[in-house]
Amino acid sequence: MSFLVPAPGTVLSRSIEDYPEGIVLPVNKPYRWTSADVIRKLKYAAIKHFGKKNLKVGHAGTLDPLATGVLLVCVGQACKRAQELQDHDKEYIAAIRFGATTPSYDLEKDIDERYPFEHITEDTVREALKGFLGQQEQVAPLFSAKSIDGVRAYEIARRHYRRGEPVPDNLLQCSRITIHQLELLSFGISLPSSPLDDALNASSRINVTDTSVYGFPEASVRIRCSKGTYIRAFARDLGEAVGSGAHLAGLIRCVSGDFNLGNVLSVEQALELLK
Repeated sequence: MSFLVPAPGTVLSRSIEDYPEGIVLPVNKPYRWTSADVIRKLKYAAIKHFGKKNLKVGHAGTLDPLATGVLLVCVGQACKRAQELQDHDKEYIAAIRFGATTPSYDLEKDIDERYPFEHITEDTVREALKGFLGQQEQVAPLFSAKSIDGVRAYEIARRHYRRGEPVPDNLLQCSRITIHQLELLSFGISLPSSPLDDALNASSRINVTDTSVYGFPEASVRIRCSKGTYIRAFARDLGEAVGSGAHLAGLIRCVSGDFNLGNVLSVEQALELLK
């Protein structure tokens, strides 16, 4: 790879021209930060560091606010490689909670419907996972960054949600994705817990619903998949496959292409590089 991927403690030149292919900062996105929050903070620091007001800073593949893990931040000419970086396979660890659905398919919205879950066992989930391997069609969550006639899908969904109106379920077309590997890591009853949260910097706009208090069964699943795969949609579909409803209770992006949790920077470490 021709762009620079700096390690913690690297001393960066003050001239962006010294990095003709740009810089990629693999960042561990904090919980309850949007991808835009990370970009905003690092872009401000990069503009100050390099003294270039029109410096381009972006990311190669958004990550949900209630997810953590690998977010690739591109600086300068590396922004031209963002799509290439985004096209690589990803790996996630997802906590999927059965027995209820939410409009966003995760904890950002309150439960909208409850379902029977007493029949769900570890073997039930393990058997259902087999049906998700390989190429398939997937409908993205309406609360997503998909574009509908030039408008982000989440903007349409939130507009309906604020008005108390039902969200149309036929606005998004199917996309072809591939799930390469699935591994059931654990299965059990969810216990009441408080997610780790950077309370000082987390966005106050991001709501978190605690569904752990209901004693729903929960599966932890490792997922290796192609670009464009929505893990919240996978949780929705897995719930239907086991004869119930489900939502995403937690998500970690462990791998994005050649980058993994072993070589990411914290936001603080990334900012330190740009001082």
